[in-house]
Amino acid sequence: MAQEYEQLLLKNQLCFPLYACSRKIIGNYTPYLKPLGLTYTQYVVLMVLWEKESINVGQLGEILRLDAGTLTPLLKRLEKAGYVTRERSREDERVTVISITAEGGKLKEKCKDIPMKMAQKGSALTAQDAAELYRLLYLFLDGE
Repeated sequence: MAQEYEQLLLKNQLCFPLYACSRKIIGNYTPYLKPLGLTYTQYVVLMVLWEKESINVGQLGEILRLDAGTLTPLLKRLEKAGYVTRERSREDERVTVISITAEGGKLKEKCKDIPMKMAQKGSALTAQDAAELYRLLYLFLDGE
């Protein structure tokens, strides 16, 4: 390949290994989440709600780096399953507030071992490598 097209080689793309790793990691969650009827994205939404109990859709989108078009159908499915409620804010009815329900709270107990199971999946990273990767990924994410 001509040198002027070197930038198009897949091996020269930072985005590809990030994409492939993301797919692999999310796939590794599937055996733990599928029996609970959850997708990975629903799981991370619940993680935020287990921590905060209640949050508006805009704030949730900022934390998860997801737009309202992605969050709205996902939140509707979680609401239909009985895990969250969606209500208009009393202060500003344009704002939707998402809250964890008692049923959604019960899922926390069922999910508590998932992070440890994921850590035991045989990653080639040491704890120090993982911490450095985490730091670098957030450096990249926050740099925009």
